[in-house]
Amino acid sequence: MSQPNPVLTGLLCRCPRCGEGKLFSGYLKLAAHCDRCGLDLKFADSGDGPAVFVIFLVAPLVILLALVVGSIFSIAPWMHLVLWIPTTIVLCMALLPPFKGVLVNLQYRHDAHEGHQ
Repeated sequence: MSQPNPVLTGLLCRCPRCGEGKLFSGYLKLAAHCDRCGLDLKFADSGDGPAVFVIFLVAPLVILLALVVGSIFSIAPWMHLVLWIPTTIVLCMALLPPFKGVLVNLQYRHDAHEGHQ
């Protein structure tokens, strides 16, 4: 049996071994084990990686959108806050689970562990 694509299954928040079971039991809380294949997910520790990648993606995107909107429309500075703060929050919240899923799936695929001396 071939292993599922770690990026695709991660984006779908699925089990890294079978690609079918749910990876999360809550918003960002990993399930104890896969409900389909029984994989123990205790190995998974993505740390701050997902948040860093999301920030690196969302920040330039929101800045670019703000610049484009500011050049097309003449809006007050406070209106930029009204537009871009919620946009930033929604994008970050929406992207965190799939990014964490990808990192957990890649960690499983490459059998990554904490460094030891």
